[in-house]
Amino acid sequence: MATLRSMPVLQVSDVARSLVFYERLGFTSHGAWGDPPLFAIVQRGDVTLALDKARQDGPIPLNQWWAAYIYVDDAKALRDEFAALDLPQLTEMHFPDDYGCIDFDVVDPDGHRIAFGQSLHPVPGPGLDADRGRG
Repeated sequence: MATLRSMPVLQVSDVARSLVFYERLGFTSHGAWGDPPLFAIVQRGDVTLALDKARQDGPIPLNQWWAAYIYVDDAKALRDEFAALDLPQLTEMHFPDDYGCIDFDVVDPDGHRIAFGQSLHPVPGPGLDADRGRG
């Protein structure tokens, strides 16, 4: 049996608000369930995220750093695209020496930090084939 791909599931306080945010980032909604929605799926290219309404009161539980790291073929061009949207929490490009990617982060309305990165290695990183995820 082969595994196909994964779908990070983000707990959110308001699914409808999160849908609007991710649609601004170029994701397409592939369904929302409930009225008001309790769960939704968004996709951009080969990347799929699920938005799940938090069932508990209080702050949304967050990852220590990234909720998702999304590989792209041109991180700078995508950051420029997002900068034109005037997003409130968009970081500058990071050029770290320790893991061979350039990347930037977007923070969604619930505080989830989503990284968009481009591998600089001549050999693709984990989960990437020779034709994807590198610029």
